[in-house]
Amino acid sequence: MKKFLNTKAAAALCAALLSAGAFSSCQTDKLSPVPVTLFSDKVVFDTPARVELQANGLYSFVKDGRFLGGRYQIFGDIRANDFLNRASNLVTGTAVWNHTLTETSQNDVINTWGVGYAAINQINVFLAGLDANASKFIAPIFPADYVTKANNYRGEARLLRALCYYSLLQLYARPYADGNGSKPGLPLRLRAEIDDTGNDLARSSVADVYTQILADLDFAETSLPLTYGTSATTLNVTRAHRNTAIALKTRVYLSMGRYADVIREANKLVPAAAPYAAPSGVPNALNASVAAVFTGTQETTESILSFPFTVADGPGTQNQLAYYFLPPGAANGGNGEYGLNTAAGSILASPAFAATDARRTNFVQIVGSESFLKKYPTGTNTSTPYIDKAPVIRYAEVMLNLAEAKVRAANAVDAQALQLLNAVRTRSNPTGAYASFATAADMLDALLLERRIEFLGEGLRNIDIMRLNAPIPGKGSVSAVNPSDVLYVWPIPASELATNKLMTRN
Repeated sequence: MKKFLNTKAAAALCAALLSAGAFSSCQTDKLSPVPVTLFSDKVVFDTPARVELQANGLYSFVKDGRFLGGRYQIFGDIRANDFLNRASNLVTGTAVWNHTLTETSQNDVINTWGVGYAAINQINVFLAGLDANASKFIAPIFPADYVTKANNYRGEARLLRALCYYSLLQLYARPYADGNGSKPGLPLRLRAEIDDTGNDLARSSVADVYTQILADLDFAETSLPLTYGTSATTLNVTRAHRNTAIALKTRVYLSMGRYADVIREANKLVPAAAPYAAPSGVPNALNASVAAVFTGTQETTESILSFPFTVADGPGTQNQLAYYFLPPGAANGGNGEYGLNTAAGSILASPAFAATDARRTNFVQIVGSESFLKKYPTGTNTSTPYIDKAPVIRYAEVMLNLAEAKVRAANAVDAQALQLLNAVRTRSNPTGAYASFATAADMLDALLLERRIEFLGEGLRNIDIMRLNAPIPGKGSVSAVNPSDVLYVWPIPASELATNKLMTRN
């Protein structure tokens, strides 16, 4: 049996062998019938360094710019009404913005599905390889405690698989709220596919996919390291740890409307009163400045998981967050694909988003008569690569997930929920604290508005709309999309329908 590594992982493996003095194993002038990107499973699990390279490689698949390294977050925002399409470019999401997607839409429907499932399969291949080679993980080549390390890797892999399935579910399946998860979900691929014999697989229900997502996250919580070290700032942001699994569970349970479960999980990370910081593991906390979360290295403890990029490892052309959102022109750095909507109903037009709010003064740039998002400031469209981290989840979201769950669970205004809402809000708008709310409905409206402000451009808007089975608001000449409309969820891609005989259309 052969295991396939992506090109980046293979190159890294070759470099590792060279540094170890095994130059002949990677010499390009030695003719070989086996490509350098193909390694037997008998080789890639032979040393701790090779296993580590494979684990790192999993992130490369998930953070592909066509998936969670950029476009997924962008699609999650532009479906709704806070952004206006300026470029009318089908490559950069125009059909997503105006709800004209078809089964053959290559740059969104087909690519997102294909890259997502490629990541899932690479994860499954890695998990199968860990199990098949477990007998090798002994001294003297492997440390005495490597069984624990291997389980850490299993936790990372299963968390990433859960994240992939959850992300795809939000686009290609009906919300859990529609039928309590009984509607068709996704093909639940859990075994390593190394040939085409497993292509035909029926869709599991939405509920069954969520069950698997939660099983993966529960496993990850007990298997991941608590922290990568007090000085490992980068790893504590860019690699999954225990708090990452807990945080993602709060999002998943919120999407399912299981509010008591949101509260239980969030309580592991959020104290009953300020200051708000995780009591154990990575000291994730609400940062004092929201601007600092998105500047410099973008590695404050508020970022529970973000995907990093470098000059040599970028998200790819026309996938970068800054490319889409920064205003056009060499002086501004972006391509201005999408500007911010200022019409009635948009978040910029909301009185809840004060002119002095730090999220407006730091993240909104006005050029002429137009407004743009500058939350992602790194890079230009002329010479400097775009290397902003792609956000996955922040501590501020866990706080607002907990607040909303407490209000919905009791259908009443909640004192702790008010404190959490105000903590996030007054960090950026010190004079904007809410005194109280007359009804639970009023408080929920305020919480949803705060989420739109806080996570603008981070891809959560579509998730929040879908989990409530609410209409997607219209904008400009584009009409609203009601939950009963066929356009409410994305079509299943033609590529899947052509290769999977058991697949059904949306």
